[in-house]
Amino acid sequence: MSSYPVAHINLAALQHNFERVKQLAPNSKIMSAIKADAYGHGAIQVAQALHDSDAFAVARLSEGLLLRAAGIQQAIVILEGVNCVADLQSAAENDLSIVFHHASQLQLVSTAQLSRPLSFCWLMVETGMHRLGLSTDLIDHALQVLTTSSNITGEVGLMSHFANSDLVGDPRNQQQLDKLMECADQYGLKTSMANSAAIFSFSASHGDWVRPGLMLYGATPFEDRTAQDLDLKPVMQLTSELIAIQPLHVGDNVGYGGSWVAEKPGRIGIVSIGYGDGYSRHLSNVGSVLINNHRVPIVGRVSMDMIAIDISNLSDVTVGDAVIMWGSELLTVDDMAQQANTISYELLCQLNERVKREYHHG
Repeated sequence: MSSYPVAHINLAALQHNFERVKQLAPNSKIMSAIKADAYGHGAIQVAQALHDSDAFAVARLSEGLLLRAAGIQQAIVILEGVNCVADLQSAAENDLSIVFHHASQLQLVSTAQLSRPLSFCWLMVETGMHRLGLSTDLIDHALQVLTTSSNITGEVGLMSHFANSDLVGDPRNQQQLDKLMECADQYGLKTSMANSAAIFSFSASHGDWVRPGLMLYGATPFEDRTAQDLDLKPVMQLTSELIAIQPLHVGDNVGYGGSWVAEKPGRIGIVSIGYGDGYSRHLSNVGSVLINNHRVPIVGRVSMDMIAIDISNLSDVTVGDAVIMWGSELLTVDDMAQQANTISYELLCQLNERVKREYHHG
């Protein structure tokens, strides 16, 4: 039985991008971010391929439990932490590491009775993102709670997150780093702050642990530098098939709402993919695809299961031809994100289970 659309995941490209992290931050350990199902690439398969990672970072407990159940042995850090005793106990039983970022979580770990202690835990410091983290004036008390708790064993590290690392040279990046390092120097603790953009552009922030995310999957964190500029290889190529060809006459409307009207005779192709697969509706009338190495526009609205493409200028197109949505040097996910007025993170992460993942090495 044929299945489309398909996300072809190139694990050799993934490993190449991981090697770029090692080249750029040779003195730091690597905590690979594989949250949100590894940015849509498949968390278990990505974790297995990135076996040289020193640790993995996920957002939520459920993601960590999934990896442990699949036999992943590395340290797994839950970036959002947990907020109830049952989840704290589950994290401990499965040897998952917690990031503490709120006073309520400190209270929780100081009063819970766990069957085994947590290890490799982190304290999130608020340095300027104003999202998660304790202010610097609360760090002393927080560290006292964590380091004296029988529920935690081993050193607690300090973590923070850049708000503007994609803006190279922005003074706020240095200000954030200074806040974290002031705490780290005071208490002699290890740090983790650098995300993909900072790994490329702000070596002073690499610290003890870097946390690459987007760059692992071959997309750029910068508006003015392509993935190819950064020597990153696309990991996902999203494809589908042409399932119909329809003639167009002048004045014909295409798709729901008639938002695109033919100005001359031509042909449209219908491709089996839509927002029901997680393909962005924001690509309506602005996106493009590759068919037989030709880049052609999406016309009309992206519907639940299908899109229409203008193939009027192509003569070598037939039903059953493969269509590339992104993942080629001629059409990258970053290109599509720009056309959709969004970011590549969103396009990758929102692909759902209706899109089959196929894994290969090169």
